[in-house]
Amino acid sequence: MTTQIVVLPHVELCPDGAVIDATPGKSICDTLLDNGIDIEHACEKSCACTTCHVVIREGFATLDPALENEEDLLDKAWGLEPNSRLSCQALVKDAPLVIEIPKYTINMAKEGHKK
Repeated sequence: MTTQIVVLPHVELCPDGAVIDATPGKSICDTLLDNGIDIEHACEKSCACTTCHVVIREGFATLDPALENEEDLLDKAWGLEPNSRLSCQALVKDAPLVIEIPKYTINMAKEGHKK
């Protein structure tokens, strides 16, 4: 059984947006990567950075709550919103999701300011 994730357009990673089938129990990050959306995951999905930050625009309440470690990291994420999650920690459930990948991550913002 699969559920659907709608990915809103992101200038670099997914310019036209996408609708992908997701397997419940798999992380949002792995689902995006498996479908050709190259979301950053600098810590290799170990919940040690914020580069895979996404905003859940629809379906947030259907996800398991974030654990304390994820909550602490999210406080450092660029563009944090009340319905933000680390995509490596948020597991897809049976309900469809609409997600937005923020325009910047902390890594992108730092790289953009190098001379």
